[in-house]
Amino acid sequence: MIARSSGTLLTLLMGRAMNRSIGNVLFGAFGSVSAGSGPAALEDGRSVNSTTPEDLAIMLNYARKVVFVPGYGLAVAQAQHDVRALAEQLEAKGVNVLYGIHPVAGRMPGHMNVLLAEANVPYDQLKEMDEINPELPQTDVVVILGANDVVNPAARSDPGSPIYGMPIIDVDRAASVVVVKRSLSPGFAGIDNPLFYDPKTSMLFADAKKALEDVGAALKNL
Repeated sequence: MIARSSGTLLTLLMGRAMNRSIGNVLFGAFGSVSAGSGPAALEDGRSVNSTTPEDLAIMLNYARKVVFVPGYGLAVAQAQHDVRALAEQLEAKGVNVLYGIHPVAGRMPGHMNVLLAEANVPYDQLKEMDEINPELPQTDVVVILGANDVVNPAARSDPGSPIYGMPIIDVDRAASVVVVKRSLSPGFAGIDNPLFYDPKTSMLFADAKKALEDVGAALKNL
């Protein structure tokens, strides 16, 4: 009951920050996916670091602590079983694996909890936002699976941003960040994410399910 109330409160805050109704936040874009892949041309001179499944596998192989942050992209790709399979590979190598869960990641409160429970992810590995944030400065690699607005540091640092003040997962405080996303298109809030251009961030442009399968295959060869 406490978790559900917290999720509802954060949904209200999220809607208020985006200047959108709660119905629009929860259901307005459900079932839609941005088309296209690969880095977009940036007129302002910014660039992104792209990576490959093979390079991500190497990063994960040598990590001590990895946090997966699932979002709407994971839900659309139905990749919950694939992230669990990759996590098990890492655990077999002695890697500490956790999942950072934002209450409104996806399109409804508790969306990620439901998907990961379906894949039998151990409950004690699921860490809500307030639990995972203190862990991130000691995390070697964060892998973001289709989340966008809920990891956007502008919510914390840019008073001019439409989402300023929205509670987020502080992924940019980890040592390295990898964003698995089909393109650089904005998230539900319709705004750019400066996380993508952070020097410590790498972009893996792919469908979440395919990316996780390819990383798992590469990891087996290490």
